[in-house]
Amino acid sequence: MFDGLQDFADWLIYSVFGIGADTHLGTALNFFVFDTLKILILLFFIVFIMGIVNAYFPIERLKDYLNKKKLYGLEYFFASVFGAITPFCSCSSVPLFIGFVQGGIPLGVTFAFLITSPLVNEVAVAMFLGMFGVKATLIYALSGILLGSVGGWLLGKMNLEPLLSDWVKEILENKMQQAAYQDEKRSFRDRLPEITRGAWDIVKGVLLYVIIGIAIGAAMHGYVPENFFNQYLGGGQWWTVPLAVLVAVPMYANAAGIVPIIQVFVAKGVPLGTAIAFMMATVGLSIPEATLLKKVMSLKLIAIFFGVVTLCIILSGYLFNLIL
Repeated sequence: MFDGLQDFADWLIYSVFGIGADTHLGTALNFFVFDTLKILILLFFIVFIMGIVNAYFPIERLKDYLNKKKLYGLEYFFASVFGAITPFCSCSSVPLFIGFVQGGIPLGVTFAFLITSPLVNEVAVAMFLGMFGVKATLIYALSGILLGSVGGWLLGKMNLEPLLSDWVKEILENKMQQAAYQDEKRSFRDRLPEITRGAWDIVKGVLLYVIIGIAIGAAMHGYVPENFFNQYLGGGQWWTVPLAVLVAVPMYANAAGIVPIIQVFVAKGVPLGTAIAFMMATVGLSIPEATLLKKVMSLKLIAIFFGVVTLCIILSGYLFNLIL
């Protein structure tokens, strides 16, 4: 889907600037260029599409349905399944989070998507199947969906909407004001400039956070050696699971990118459950993601979100080590 962007990043860093692909700097800069372009493009088009949805479809009715209809938690499960089938890393999922919040989807349901989307995708499942077999793959995929559902449900019960950033509150307030006088009979052509401006305004609003977040992730991706972790996570002691999760938070990679590293961990003696917990924390919790989320959440909300997901991942890691 983004092969052209990867080719451009390879050409720019390795050919134009002449930085070697086997160097830390080359790896970091290539990662930065590719992910910056990918996320900005995703952000614009996702918010643009959500603008069209907001203009033509009864988002308020969907919001009322999710808030009032007794779905017995299935709304969190559906959001997690949707997250599992969308091939986004944690930072790529943030644009969808903004769109969901803007569209009036309940915050807990939105969190269920945000948690699961980076954890599970079809590429990682295929790689997991080839490297670790059917049993480990099923546990990985189902636990990712369950983790998103439970985490979203817990966060949804905390009534965290007041902890959204002022920027998001302003977007939601403006949306409500526009809805009061919006002419539903306007053609798509008439609405297109307004929808495009709205999408571009959101892109400009988070641009600095995107660049800072990806820069941090690129540095981690290029300079942190794999062998640094093997010696500390391979003993199987009770504290290795929480240590793996805490160490993984500063890292940044998507699920497909981290699976080969997990295979190396397991080959060197790291328990598979501990390795999966490390993978989930790497792709589901990261400093770059927190930097991006700072634009849409208060620090307190980010801390609550990370705390709940961290606890769920640690418990999952212990469970994996018992089962696998």
